[in-house]
Amino acid sequence: MNSWTYSLISVFLVSLLSFVGVLFLAIKEEKLKKLLLFLVSFAAGGLLGGAFLHLLPEAVEETGFSLEVSLAILAGLLVFFVLEKFISWRHCHIPTSKEHPHPLAFMNLVGDGLHNLTDGVVIAASFLTNPTLGIATTLAVIFHEIPQEIGDFGVLIHGGFTRKKALLFNFISALMAIGGAILTLFLGTKFTGFIQLLIPFTAGGFIYIAGSDLIPELHKETNLAKSLVQMLGLILGIGIMLILLLFE
Repeated sequence: MNSWTYSLISVFLVSLLSFVGVLFLAIKEEKLKKLLLFLVSFAAGGLLGGAFLHLLPEAVEETGFSLEVSLAILAGLLVFFVLEKFISWRHCHIPTSKEHPHPLAFMNLVGDGLHNLTDGVVIAASFLTNPTLGIATTLAVIFHEIPQEIGDFGVLIHGGFTRKKALLFNFISALMAIGGAILTLFLGTKFTGFIQLLIPFTAGGFIYIAGSDLIPELHKETNLAKSLVQMLGLILGIGIMLILLLFE
């Protein structure tokens, strides 16, 4: 029952992050860009730290770096690649309005819902393995979700949604994480091999998000001082994951 309690509390807290999008409206654009600059680098560090310091060592602890582990990591990379291709697949030429939100907003909700479902799966799988791994995975997801939810809220506003409607739909999308967690908790108690493969799969997903989504965003900034802030964020994110190892 501890795995159920920890998992459901964690995914609910992650779901509440959907409301962080109000920062998009509460903070001036220039200050928001500076904040996001640090948050994105911090998230990249957290994801890489979670993958290389927690998930991969756990995945290879019993069986070693086997072919199954390698394929599960590659599957994580490929699945997130496919999700991103799906999200940006269609375009619409009808002008954006409140009566006709741009399909980018709807596609963003669908893609974000699938991504949140995956978050719930990996958090629950981590808690089924051990509590420390669950905490590390939850923190890595939270680090990534904060800048992502701010961006998602901005997409919905740009797509013609009102503020209240954007917050509501973003929260509904975020609740998919709870469904993913419940599904995993049911399956995990019956299929232990399922959980063993989900851990390296999660590592592959984290590496893809950090390497394909977050770090390329950081490369767009060439100012030396701001680049040093990015480096600090990366190191801090990895450092928090390193500190968690002390509690194992």
